[in-house]
Amino acid sequence: MSSRMAGAALLRHLGPRLFADEPAVLSGLTAARGVMPVATRILPVRMASTAAEAAREDAGAKHHGGAEKPEEPAGGQSKKAIVSYWGIDTPKLVKADGTEWKWPCFRPWDTYTSDTSIDVKKHHEPTTVPDKAAYMLVKSLRVPMDLFFQRRHASHALLLETVAAVPGMVGGMLLHLRSLRRFEQSGGWIRALLEEAENERMHLMTFLEVTQPRWWERALVLAAQGVFFNAYFVGYLVSPKFAHRVVGYLEEEAVHSYTEYLKDLEAGVIENTPAPAIAIDYWRLPADAKLKDVVTVVRADEAHHRDVNHFASDIHYQGMKLKDTPAPLSYH
Repeated sequence: MSSRMAGAALLRHLGPRLFADEPAVLSGLTAARGVMPVATRILPVRMASTAAEAAREDAGAKHHGGAEKPEEPAGGQSKKAIVSYWGIDTPKLVKADGTEWKWPCFRPWDTYTSDTSIDVKKHHEPTTVPDKAAYMLVKSLRVPMDLFFQRRHASHALLLETVAAVPGMVGGMLLHLRSLRRFEQSGGWIRALLEEAENERMHLMTFLEVTQPRWWERALVLAAQGVFFNAYFVGYLVSPKFAHRVVGYLEEEAVHSYTEYLKDLEAGVIENTPAPAIAIDYWRLPADAKLKDVVTVVRADEAHHRDVNHFASDIHYQGMKLKDTPAPLSYH
């Protein structure tokens, strides 16, 4: 009997909370969803979802004569609700002229004015056996590329940049892991190499506005990147100085390729079209910039990468480590 009486007393206290109708404020929500789950009655703050909170605010707005709630995307949660739940809000960025910044892949502080006063013919003369091997390897790769692309410079640039963006990412990643496991500084080389990879990727994004790769060019990129990434990864583990030397010679060839591109633009063989908008903002070019201006600043970037990688290789040849020599200043 005592157990039955205790149960009856407990039901009298918890019954209204567990089984009563929703408050008046949520009457519209109750009609749509029925009685709130038992768990949310017991722990209303912890268990309430963002969608429920949004519906509650909407019911309150209608009660006070507010505007109707805008249509939500599929899934029942608005973008605003998701952002407010995590406390994250993307800032609205503007350019110097007050217009909205429209590039999510890079921000205004990532842009820069390129230094185009470069030595186009600068070349590291190979003297040691590894240097000669690196030079011959790069030269042997250039022959099929010239036969394949000939004077289709934009398509050549697309393939070139998908490969050129690999070494900086691989080198930066391996230096990052070394810094973690050895508890040591990197001398700024992690950032320098990752910036190189990002810069090469922006070259690719720019030339995608000039031309689109065909299906067989995409297939070639898949094959080339798959082979080159793994080969460079192993090569950097075995000999960073050889890996950086290979990249230095690759960048020398890139400077040569963009020089040929410029010659055809100046000769009228290729139409000097207006520069893509993404290039104007990334390199802070004038609004009336042309494709020739874009190729000029891209070539300057490649020259900077050439010098940085040859410098990194020289550090290793002198018996030093990258962490003991500060990385060169960024081209930004």
